[in-house]
Parts: sequence; structure tokens; C-alpha cells
Amino acid sequence: MSQSKDISVVIPLFNEDESLPELCQWIERVMNDNAYSYEVIFVDDGSTDKSWSVINELKSKNENVRGIKFRRNYGKSAALNTAFDVCEGQVVITMDADLQDSPDEIPELYNMIVKDGYDLVSGWKKKRHDPVLTKNLPSKFFNATARMMSGIKLHDFNCGLKAYDQQVVKNIEVYGDMHRYIPIIAKSAGFSNITEKPVTHQARKYGKSKFGINRFINGFLDLMTISFIGRFGKKPMHFFGTIGMLLLLLGLGILIYLSFVKLILGIPNISDRPMFFLGMLATIVGIQLFITGFLAELISRNAQGRNDYKIEARI
Repeated sequence: MSQSKDISVVIPLFNEDESLPELCQWIERVMNDNAYSYEVIFVDDGSTDKSWSVINELKSKNENVRGIKFRRNYGKSAALNTAFDVCEGQVVITMDADLQDSPDEIPELYNMIVKDGYDLVSGWKKKRHDPVLTKNLPSKFFNATARMMSGIKLHDFNCGLKAYDQQVVKNIEVYGDMHRYIPIIAKSAGFSNITEKPVTHQARKYGKSKFGINRFINGFLDLMTISFIGRFGKKPMHFFGTIGMLLLLLGLGILIYLSFVKLILGIPNISDRPMFFLGMLATIVGIQLFITGFLAELISRNAQGRNDYKIEARI
């Protein structure tokens, strides 16, 4: 078994061959200046440029460099999750490969985990060097929504520069495009000591941004997904059953009232009233949601991870 290291730097990348040598030298300087034992894990997410050749060259010059190459582009979440499985550092620091995240932030991030005892420290790019309309404003709106839905008071959920206690990355799973919501995933797994640190945001030096409108739209869909799974993933009946019960009671109440009006008060043609159709609709939808809840419970109880609970300690 290999010896544990102070820091693992995880860098997912796609077509960033120009920036990698400078980034690696920068990280190496910071690590040597602070006498950290470390590893740098580059995850090549199916690049079509010379990124993998550059990583191999960096590995030949620095034994602390490790590389993982995907056959095709799977996305940032897959790259992070794969690196989290193999990293050995006491503190895991993630950053982007485009030189917009500064490795000079590493010592303070490391100390906030080791000395201050935080589970997760998220970078906060207070001053951004990105286009205002296409990135800054959508990011502000996105982060405000994530704060409201999660209760986690972070200004910048999607900042690539983050630091984690090793136990966090070994006890969470990042999939789809859920890397934007790692603080929410960590909180759901019981790691609630989360904070943020203002970090320097560099202007992009090489290449071009991979951000697009589809990522903005998908981000909100993923936020709804992760919020639902975190609250109801192991008890779906609590969600579907509650809504179904309320709609069923509403529908039955309306139909009982209309039956009273017709049978006792003798008022005809109640089936022509909009309230009749509302009662029928509420009753049918309520029953459907109840059935959905039961089916979700059956699936949940037969799922492979139905009793996958994170244990912090045993005695």
C-alpha cells in the first residue's frame, strides 16, 4: 500500500494542452515551498488535442504526477469521481486546468481543512474575469437559487477550486453533471462543516471556455434532482404520498360536497359544474401519486444501495 500524502491535486481537463506545463510547474513550486508531500492527478476527459502527450511528458519529469485518460468525453463529474476513488492525499484539492484557478491558494485551503477542521472549503471568485452577460449574471442567478434550495450559504457553488477532507471524497458519489452541487451532496452525506474562501480568479490565458447555454439549463434541472434525491431518495413515499394524500382529500371533499348538494338539496346537473371536474381530477391525480409512491418505495427497497449509510466511527 502506498504511503498517504498531504495533498492530492485533482485536475479534470478537456483540450488544455497549452496550459498544462505552466500549471504543473506552478503547483510544483507551491508544494516545494511548503514542503508538502503531494500528487497531481490529471484526468484527461477524452481530449482531442495533445493533452495526454503533455501529461506523459510531465510524468517523466515529476514522479508526483499521475494521469487518467478516458476513451471519450464523459464530463467533469466522471473525471472527479474517478480521481476521488484513487487519490491518496489527506486533503484533496480540485482545480480547473485553464490557469484561471491559482495554485497559490493551496496552502491556505490546506490549513482550513487540517487546522480549522472544515470538511469542505469552496472557492469564491469575488472578482471574475468572465463575460458579464453569458457567465457572470447566469452564475449569480444560479448560485442564489442553489443557496435558497440547499440552505448552504455559499456565493459560488460551481467554483472549480475546492478543498476537501479525504473522508468527504471517499464517501460521496459524483455523477451526471452533479459536480456543481458537491457541497449539497457532501451535506446530504453528513459533512455539514462547509465554508468558503475568496480566491483569485485569473483571466483565461489559453484556449476557450467550455461554458454554454445548455450547461446553464441543465444546471437547474440537476439542482432539482439532487435536492429531491437528498431529501427523499430513501423515502420517496414521503414526497409522493403527501402530495397524493392532499389531492385525494381535496378531490373526495369536493365530490362529497357535490353529492350532498344533489342528494340532499336537490340541485340538479352538478356534473356540469367546473368544481365537479376539479374534484375528479384531484382524486385521480391523488391516486396516481399514491401508486407512484408505492412503486418508488418498491424500487428503493430493492436497490443495491438501500442500506448504504455513511458510518463515521465504530467502537
